[in-house]
Amino acid sequence: MTEDATPSEAPTKEELKRALKAFKKRLKLYRQDDESSLNVGPLSGGRSSGIVGIRLPEGFPDEVWKALEAKNRIKRVPGTQTYGIVPQD
Repeated sequence: MTEDATPSEAPTKEELKRALKAFKKRLKLYRQDDESSLNVGPLSGGRSSGIVGIRLPEGFPDEVWKALEAKNRIKRVPGTQTYGIVPQD
């Protein structure tokens, strides 16, 4: 953290955008990894990943994730320590 930033400051729009982008990228990578390791034959239709949530990426303060949850961009998966993306219509 920089010297002039205090933990009580609200996250900026840019910080929220970077955090959400990092979250989406990590979720996408986990899903792709899961789908590629299902030992599916070359002639089968394959299966989609069952991953619906991941742990929050490090490098961002808790205030950023709380703000994204308050804006209904991410949500906690019930009964776990993971978060998922809220579909935007």
